[in-house]
Amino acid sequence: MAALLLSVFLLVGVCAAAGIAGDPFSTGAAAPAAPRSGASGSAGPSAVPSAPPSGGRGADPGTAGSAPPATRGQVDTGGPRPAGALPFDLPGPAALRSGDAGRKLVFAHYFTPYPLSLDNASADADYYTRNYLDPGGESGKHRRYGGLLRDRPLPVPPKDGDWEYANLRQEVRTARDAGIDGFTLDLLSLSGKNRERAEMLLRAAHAVDPAFKIMLMPDMTALDTDDPAVLADAVAALAASPAAHRLGDGRLVLSPFKAEQKDPGWWSRVLDTLKARHGIRTAFVPLFLDFDAHSAAFAPLSYGFSEWGSRSYAGQEGATADVRRAHGLGKIWMQPVSVQDARPNQGVYDEAGNTATLRSTWTHAIDDGADWVQLTTWNDYSEGSQFAPSLHNGYAYLDLASYYLTRFKTGGWPPVVRDTLYLTARTQFADADPGGGQSLVMSLRKGSAAARDAVEVLSFLTRPGTVRTAVGRTAGEYGAPAGLHSELLPLGPGISSARLVRDGRSTAEVELPYPVDRKVPVQDLQYYAATSGRAG
Repeated sequence: MAALLLSVFLLVGVCAAAGIAGDPFSTGAAAPAAPRSGASGSAGPSAVPSAPPSGGRGADPGTAGSAPPATRGQVDTGGPRPAGALPFDLPGPAALRSGDAGRKLVFAHYFTPYPLSLDNASADADYYTRNYLDPGGESGKHRRYGGLLRDRPLPVPPKDGDWEYANLRQEVRTARDAGIDGFTLDLLSLSGKNRERAEMLLRAAHAVDPAFKIMLMPDMTALDTDDPAVLADAVAALAASPAAHRLGDGRLVLSPFKAEQKDPGWWSRVLDTLKARHGIRTAFVPLFLDFDAHSAAFAPLSYGFSEWGSRSYAGQEGATADVRRAHGLGKIWMQPVSVQDARPNQGVYDEAGNTATLRSTWTHAIDDGADWVQLTTWNDYSEGSQFAPSLHNGYAYLDLASYYLTRFKTGGWPPVVRDTLYLTARTQFADADPGGGQSLVMSLRKGSAAARDAVEVLSFLTRPGTVRTAVGRTAGEYGAPAGLHSELLPLGPGISSARLVRDGRSTAEVELPYPVDRKVPVQDLQYYAATSGRAG
């Protein structure tokens, strides 16, 4: 991954409750869908972005001064992981897919509206920068909440030839190299660009790695059919791909998002049509926004269960009961694992507590005996929930997921063999009042932990050492033990950094290159992240 400086708009944001992204390149696309709310404490997917014109060029940016200052980023060339990037040695795909490890599957939720690039343009002036990150983008339609997005995919250089297909192959390689078994593919539409991109992703997965699987996830908050046969036919067409996830006995795994949108009888007709008309036997794994209310009714036709889950480290105790209920009904359980949730256009967010939500949700998946895991999400930038490499987080959250993924699949914690520091913080205080004309600001979602203002140093050390920190002009140090340790520091204005000192010399250092400021143009409550393992 070559480090380059880019002029991109650093955006800041409110975020939203449940919703779904639409088709970014269809002509005559509908306006964003109305918010959809899940069960208490449960977050649905993100809100629908509007559609760029077919050429990928959108409206001019907004008025001067509406966007925050430019910031630096990196270009992702899709090359192999740098030596020493992780604090441990990640087993290869073959080891993670065989024996007991191969039965513990990890998927990442793929959201087709936000691929690596929307128009194959340079990141300093592409559609993400000009229209999704800029509050004045798309003719100012997102100005009320400060812009549609607060982060974007880690930029990729423009490519010759079939650049969309090449970028999808790159995303598959990135996920596979992190230890992920496949994507859960959010099927948002039965036609148009999102459907085309779904088909292309299936082709890309099989071309890159025939063992990388795509689980079909019809999105029942977005699909516009009430006819079970229409959905069955659409699923069957995608299931013809060898990349479509099937069990060892050949059954196609079908895992609809918000399955409770239709009753069990309706779903029985879908499954019956798949078998009678297309000869496809299924393993039905419905994903609920309210698992408690619907698990019993769906049990007779289900192979397993899942839910979208809470995005705050508080309130994760219910995950234990969910796994037990599913197993008690003789079903497998796919556990949601998340990093954070902050959504621009509906004015809600969850307090993730730096990496506390990531660590808590992974710990529950491991300790509670989940069978599968779904990372929610791979790339839904509308809700700020991405694990994929992004402009403001680099590979930090994906690298951390690889650590817990190894424990989940192998049953043993991988030894720490390289000193590595992870640094996370927001770029503003939780109560910051945006001064750029934003009228809709975020509030905490019900059930979330209380807002906090903290810098976290997450250290993986081969042996104890001293960590020296700087938060703006405030310097400090503390002794850190061997292994994994989280240290919280008060958030303050300026740049944050940390370095490990042992035997009189620095062995690892990390800087979060985004300064904290008390005066902000728009609200941004996502946590930014950096790692010493991929510095520079």
